[in-house]
Amino acid sequence: MPPLISCKSISKAHGSRDLFQDLSITFSTGNRVGLIGPNGAGKSTLLNIIAKLDFPDSGEVVHSKDTRIGYVPQQVEKHSGSIQEVLEEALIERSHIEESNRVGHIRRILGKVGFTDPEQLASELSGGWARRLSIAKALVNEPDVLLLDEPTNHLDLDTILWLESFLQRSFKTFIVTSHDRIFLDSISNKVWELSHRYPKGIFSVDGDYSEFIESRERFLKGQEQYERGLRSKNRREEEWLKQSPKARSTKARARIQEAAKLQHELAKVKFRNSESKAELGFSVTDRQTKKLMVAKNISKEFEGKKIFSSIDIRLMRGDRLGIVGGNGSGKSTLLKILAGEIASDSGTIKYADDLKIFYFDQHRENLDLNLSLRQALSPHGETILYRGRSIHINSWCEKFLFDKSRLDLPLNLFSGGERARILIARLMMQPVDVLLLDEPTNDLDIDTLEILEENLDDFPGSVVLISHDRAIIDRVADTLLALDTVGGPRTFNDSEAWLEQRKKEALEQSRESSESKKKQSVKKTGLSYKEKQELSKMEETINALGEELDFLSTILDDPAIQNNTDSLQEACKNLAKKQEEIDEAYRRWQQLEDKS
Repeated sequence: MPPLISCKSISKAHGSRDLFQDLSITFSTGNRVGLIGPNGAGKSTLLNIIAKLDFPDSGEVVHSKDTRIGYVPQQVEKHSGSIQEVLEEALIERSHIEESNRVGHIRRILGKVGFTDPEQLASELSGGWARRLSIAKALVNEPDVLLLDEPTNHLDLDTILWLESFLQRSFKTFIVTSHDRIFLDSISNKVWELSHRYPKGIFSVDGDYSEFIESRERFLKGQEQYERGLRSKNRREEEWLKQSPKARSTKARARIQEAAKLQHELAKVKFRNSESKAELGFSVTDRQTKKLMVAKNISKEFEGKKIFSSIDIRLMRGDRLGIVGGNGSGKSTLLKILAGEIASDSGTIKYADDLKIFYFDQHRENLDLNLSLRQALSPHGETILYRGRSIHINSWCEKFLFDKSRLDLPLNLFSGGERARILIARLMMQPVDVLLLDEPTNDLDIDTLEILEENLDDFPGSVVLISHDRAIIDRVADTLLALDTVGGPRTFNDSEAWLEQRKKEALEQSRESSESKKKQSVKKTGLSYKEKQELSKMEETINALGEELDFLSTILDDPAIQNNTDSLQEACKNLAKKQEEIDEAYRRWQQLEDKS
């Protein structure tokens, strides 16, 4: 089967900076690609080029005939009107879906991503649901390929888990950029890394993210050995050249030319092996006391609604506490209370004398975007005092992968990942006892994430961390405080134990709800005996129809069906018919519930 998409020797530059050169890749049906790379490597640009929203400076992108692409941008779009109207607008200029089928088609897409009310206003959606709407908008035109640019960024964990499940079960061909390593491990069967470290500008491995890491390590070790071999050979050639051989003979001229090629190849390999990484390292005070903070009976309400209550935290030097919970459980609010940004409604917090706290705000609100990079990194002159020694601003900005030519640019021109590095740089300038970090991983590339993890491990003070990135939570935190468990806050050893508890609680709530509905249906007298029997079996009927729908969906993945037009049309027809049966069953269920 020919590839769906081929990029042939494409190059792209932004200003004087090359993003990638002479890049060639192919993408086929069934590929579930995780696209990674350092900040600024060109991941989003590559997705835009594949989607034909941008064009390469050279080379070409070829799509197989009639290939449709769905694109989910990194920034969630703002929409007016209902979510039904948003999808109707996305369909306006599309002709492959007949007008008479569009309303039903849109309803099925909305149901597929979890929406129950098509008339809900798009402007009222939370961040996670706005992301789901972006995905529905991409799916409404029945794409063959889905492109998702950092879909997990700034999402709560519930939506990330939903997206994992959706991509695993409902869509088989996609390219997704992400820095969430557990997410990548769950959804990928192929990983691409864009980076200057590789001879072709990209490294591709068939397998999940864990397999990619193993293959990359072997490749990079081999490339380092290759550089050592070139260095040894180059030294011998340099010694030979110093002897001033006469280039009169053909053999001598050829050897001189080969020596020049060798030097050029060595320079290229040295460049590929010269990996730039942010140099992080937190400063700590010389405090000797072990007890840093004690919070007792902390609670908070907003507009009469209790967010959390009865929270006790005892923070000792060296402690690593992760705060987890679903969207709206109060994680950021609790961290702001610990930081002294807002007051709790009850309880007390006692701090050690002269305690130094740094609060990392997930929204970067404590960054003045009108400042220049120079002012943000060095507010008191051209030098920074770091761990007792003076460092010039030029050297300091290079530690965080900023070119000194950008020092006078305002912060509003910098990306989210760059702003995160600026905040970390400011954090490192001051000795602290406690780090309060609210989603510090947002927008950071994987390399910087791993360096951040290593330095948090080495930090001798205490860390309180909120993150939707399960990898950093499990790596850094010794204890998790979950705010969303039934019965109030509860501690866990790792994210897996916490998520398992949430599943148990959700299942129990579902059972209780089902039993309550059954009891209500018995008590009410508005239904005939036959209707009561029908209502009592309705949930079982819908579950059976759902299983039949899942079976019909798997048939579509059969290559024999996909390669036979008549069989494919028949399978799609059966799938649509079964979905209509499910929709009708839900409508009937609602009728019986209303009547009872």
